[in-house]
Amino acid sequence: MSVTYHDEHRQFRDLARSFVASRIADRHESWEQSGRLAASMFTDAGAHGLLGFPVPEEFGGPGVDDFRYHAIVVDEVARVGAAAAAIAFSLQNDVVLPYLTDLTTAEQKARWLPGVVSGETVLGIAMTEPGTGSDLAGIATTAVRDGDHYVVNGAKTFISNGQNGTLFVVAVRTGADRHKGLSLLVVDADTPGFDRGRNLDKIGLHAQDTSELAFTDMRVPVANRLGEEGDGFYHLVRNLPQERLSLSVGAVAAAEGVFAATREYVAQRRAFGSPIGSFQNTQFVMAELATELDLARTFLDDCLAQHVEGELTAARAAKLKWWTTELQVRTADRCLQLHGGYGYMREYPVSRAFVDARIQTIYGGTTEIMKTIIAKDLGL
Repeated sequence: MSVTYHDEHRQFRDLARSFVASRIADRHESWEQSGRLAASMFTDAGAHGLLGFPVPEEFGGPGVDDFRYHAIVVDEVARVGAAAAAIAFSLQNDVVLPYLTDLTTAEQKARWLPGVVSGETVLGIAMTEPGTGSDLAGIATTAVRDGDHYVVNGAKTFISNGQNGTLFVVAVRTGADRHKGLSLLVVDADTPGFDRGRNLDKIGLHAQDTSELAFTDMRVPVANRLGEEGDGFYHLVRNLPQERLSLSVGAVAAAEGVFAATREYVAQRRAFGSPIGSFQNTQFVMAELATELDLARTFLDDCLAQHVEGELTAARAAKLKWWTTELQVRTADRCLQLHGGYGYMREYPVSRAFVDARIQTIYGGTTEIMKTIIAKDLGL
């Protein structure tokens, strides 16, 4: 299978590419310096129709349930090296939004979805805790029922959009069973007892405000629960394949972007009187990467086509995620090597591509977890 793009998709890609060029590419460095994306990026994106595609018209959205539009946005943003912005779009459209469209009542949709489409509401998801990592069933943040509210206590870490986020889907423990004891609550960041911790100091993704969150006797209305109490784990697992597909879109686009920049560099940079692109080692490295990127794009297109048809399995998404993110890391590493000492300088985009890529094999499920999922699918 290969994903098919029609005229309306191509026109939308032109819109997205123009938006990225005018509103993201030249501003991303300043966001890197400040440690967070500008809130205006989200409202600008909303004004340009880049958010909330599947949100029904009655709640302010276009009502277009077509993941190809999601993929185009992440593709265009990641390609210019704006990894932190690509993650923000992925969170808003691909990772968190499905919880608010698929698990909500009409009343909840009316409260939350219009702001998501306009970009005035910035979404985040709070799953990871200091002691859990990839073990979702080990979540310890408690939510104790008290009348029409839950009283929530606990802490989360590595939360993307942690500073900019205004609305979070929070995984909490409402029962003792490791799997059937988890529930999902939607929490407004202005809720008393909701505390943003520090903006974490990472080796890369400096513009992505990855943060710690703490909840102290935070009272969340039962009306903010998604689905039934105790169903949280299964909702989280169900949405992971789309999250991993979105991460793979960003991985392939970012790898293609740094490859294209390196191709220009080796054609222009001279050593020993010749362009370094004329050296056999450079030619072999570039030929190998070009081939691997073609393979990755073909695999990605096939999985996108399956997802559009509702046929992408968790195991296939795991295969795609581990392969494409590992390729992104490998591509950035080999391209940096071809830049020599200049590749280690922050003024060269390849240096940012190198450090930004490294987290891709960890979040959204580590490479090792992906291989475990695949092995289980094989019956091993």
